[in-house]
Amino acid sequence: MRKLILSTVILLLIGTIACKDTSVKEEPMTQTQEENILLKAFETPFGVPPFGQIKITDYKPAYEKGIAEKRAEVDAIINNTEEATFENTIEALEYSGALLRKVDYVFENLTSSNTNDEMEELAMQITPLVTALGDDISMNDDLFKKVKFVNDNCDRTKLNGEQQMLLDETYKAFVRGGANLNTEDKAKMKVINKELGLLALNFGSNVLKETNGFELLIENEADLAGLPQAAIDAAAITAKEKYGEGKWLFTVQKSSMIPFLSYADNRQLREIIFKGYTTRGDHNDSLDNKAIVKKMVNLRLEKAKLLGYKNYASYVLEENMAKTPEKAYELVSSVMEKALIKANEELIALQALADSEGAEIKIEAWDWWYYTEKLRKAKYNLSEEELRPYFKLENVRDGMFDVAHKLYDLNFKLNTELPLMDSLAEAYEVSMGDELIAILYLDYYPRSTKRGGAWMTAYRKQYRDTEGNNVLPIISLTCNFTPATETTPSLLNLDEVTTLFHEFGHGLHGMMSKCQYESLSGTSVARDFVELPSQIMENWALEPEVLKSYAKHYETGEPMPDELIAKMQKAGTFNNGFVVTEFDAAGALDMVWHSITEPFEGDVNTFETETLKKIGLMDEIVVRYRSTYYSHIFAGGYAAGYYSYLWTAVLDADAFGAFQETSLFDKAAADSFRENVLSKGGTESAENMWMSFRGREPKIDYYLKRQGI
Repeated sequence: MRKLILSTVILLLIGTIACKDTSVKEEPMTQTQEENILLKAFETPFGVPPFGQIKITDYKPAYEKGIAEKRAEVDAIINNTEEATFENTIEALEYSGALLRKVDYVFENLTSSNTNDEMEELAMQITPLVTALGDDISMNDDLFKKVKFVNDNCDRTKLNGEQQMLLDETYKAFVRGGANLNTEDKAKMKVINKELGLLALNFGSNVLKETNGFELLIENEADLAGLPQAAIDAAAITAKEKYGEGKWLFTVQKSSMIPFLSYADNRQLREIIFKGYTTRGDHNDSLDNKAIVKKMVNLRLEKAKLLGYKNYASYVLEENMAKTPEKAYELVSSVMEKALIKANEELIALQALADSEGAEIKIEAWDWWYYTEKLRKAKYNLSEEELRPYFKLENVRDGMFDVAHKLYDLNFKLNTELPLMDSLAEAYEVSMGDELIAILYLDYYPRSTKRGGAWMTAYRKQYRDTEGNNVLPIISLTCNFTPATETTPSLLNLDEVTTLFHEFGHGLHGMMSKCQYESLSGTSVARDFVELPSQIMENWALEPEVLKSYAKHYETGEPMPDELIAKMQKAGTFNNGFVVTEFDAAGALDMVWHSITEPFEGDVNTFETETLKKIGLMDEIVVRYRSTYYSHIFAGGYAAGYYSYLWTAVLDADAFGAFQETSLFDKAAADSFRENVLSKGGTESAENMWMSFRGREPKIDYYLKRQGI
């Protein structure tokens, strides 16, 4: 999941505008408020963004006006002659910058899901502006004196729990933002933050261009041998749009690449598409990301040391449940040790299968999916393509909604009148009982303007305004799923099914929030806790009782047969050695990159290779994200935090155990999870929320059993 620039406490409160003059000069506005849709209240149902009416030329003037408004509001806090209080300082900061947040939510979301060259150029102009202004406010001595005074002198007994958390988080945000640095170090910090913002944009842009730039065009029909018809049809549609009839075009979008790697008999072509994916950003050309990686890890180290930490991982993990890099790495290492044992067993089985077929090859990374599918078929008489007809996207969506209804009494009403970010997206009104609680967007399919992967985000977060009125969250789930063809609807593979449930879990976290303050609402929690609501939802996706409700053949409407469900359950831990190993290796790589204590002067690829060798990763498995396209940590918010997926996997397996111990839709367990986790946002510590729900420390037993390792 990707978070917006303004969605965390530190940047929501201090990352928007300077209260004094800044070295970044603003260009004069060229539009009137009447001409710029972003400068007006959105005259749409529920205040959703009027996507079709927004012009690219609207953004910069809107940012400039938002910055000016934030400046005035922060200046008023500083110049207030009354003694600093929670209300006139901390709460006033929280509610400042409303226009800037509104504009930023829209712009940041669309630069990920509907970008183009103009948007990316605009982002390069706006990011330094926002970053510099945020640094100026976070390092403003006069403002920090007021915040510190409140922190040191406020009578906390007169504050409720959420107010106390807001005070604590605001104070920490200033300190971690550099408020205690001397003048020289503050200047260094501003330069670092500006450069990091631009480097992250460049990294993400390069990955998107590399992804869009790869094509495997097949003109000889014999090269399609082994591929399922659905994959062939999808490739024909893709090729037709660009090259005409009689050709098939495959890309490194996963909805295209994974079927090719899993079923194409042509080994040479499998190698080509695999390397096309795994060498993105590593071609020593204008889109190469190695220099960016090197600069970013060194700048992050410099930033951490300025703030008094030995490395960047220590700076990040101080705010997470793990607390230290050592504790996070300990979990990664312990799981890797067990997963490698199983992965090696899997490799032996794959090699034996290839040998038995007379392939006369040594299994390589681009062979793993192919022989895994053959072995799955031989061992369990089960193929992923056998499952796909039962996973029509609309049915999966409805099954997901049904789970939420049974657990939390949620209802979803399609609204075809709401503006959409894409013509194939959907918008829903979400109610709990009779109460409208959120608007939910679902944006399913890949396009050249959308970054890869899947994520949940918000066009507006839940909070209560200064009058006490609840503001509805506007949540969006963005995916890159297998699209429909001319002959079939969108049929998902197993990974896409669980991905949709996963992102929906994040969505529930945003939609079911019941917080006073925007900076604490929804997903504003510790990085290694934020994946709990998403990962626990994956458990329901493949439960037999749930499968029977939504897994229906797209042609006949017949539910998935019991024998097929049984085969799925039996094969549940099949290939998990591979899955956990490639995933765990990515967590280790991230942690090692951000645990360096001296500036990195070496070769990026050599460092990566040596790191993976130390943790025992076998040659036949490539780390899930190589450094040059590791967008989670170099273009997203997961730097020194990718381990959190594993950390939270332990939590989610244990949390789901609360339902396994009772019943799948146990009302008491669901109510407790809603009240103690989903509705709380970041108003309490992650540790307290967990203990309130589970009543004890988390155990790893449920996770290891589920993974079969």
